[in-house]
Amino acid sequence: MRVIAGSAKGRSLKAVPGKNTRPTTDKVKEAIFSMIGPYFDGGMVLDLFAGTGGLGIESLSRGMERGVFVDLDGGSIEVIKHNVQAARVAENAEIYRTEALRALKALEKRGLQFELVFLDPPYRMKEMDTLMAELAGRGLLAPRAKIVVEHDAEVIYPESIEGIVQMKRSQYGDTAVTVYRYEQDGEQQGEFNEETRDGE
Repeated sequence: MRVIAGSAKGRSLKAVPGKNTRPTTDKVKEAIFSMIGPYFDGGMVLDLFAGTGGLGIESLSRGMERGVFVDLDGGSIEVIKHNVQAARVAENAEIYRTEALRALKALEKRGLQFELVFLDPPYRMKEMDTLMAELAGRGLLAPRAKIVVEHDAEVIYPESIEGIVQMKRSQYGDTAVTVYRYEQDGEQQGEFNEETRDGE
């Protein structure tokens, strides 16, 4: 595992031991950032099921100003701490060991808003539409914020949720990536609303 682009390009990242965490492959990571970036001019990123922290770290490397990393697994938290140091983005990172919904409640109390959110949970979790509704309802999304959901390809998420509108869905083998954008007025733009397979 490595950082693909930006200020930390080429830096190696540690994986979480065992089979409970499924790191995003370089191919899928590159596809994600070509859809949502590829570079950023500041802003905050939330990596909610952070695992290794790879997606949040890649975002910081590509120009995001601050990242919040959340995971419930203690092993993952230790790996994230190592990886933000290895990528030299530790000063821009906050790392918390807690459950996702509890994290959202705490972030709401702080009045934070995110321009980019990653939801890459264990594949057994299929309630990301509920979490997206929580993100919107708790005021955690900046205008035009993007949300990236990495999930089992058999799962189909709604085209719109609480003003969050699907831009694109791509499939890579048994993995799918669905990208959403927060439209505060709920108005669907639709120009990116398409499906691709295997990066086509």
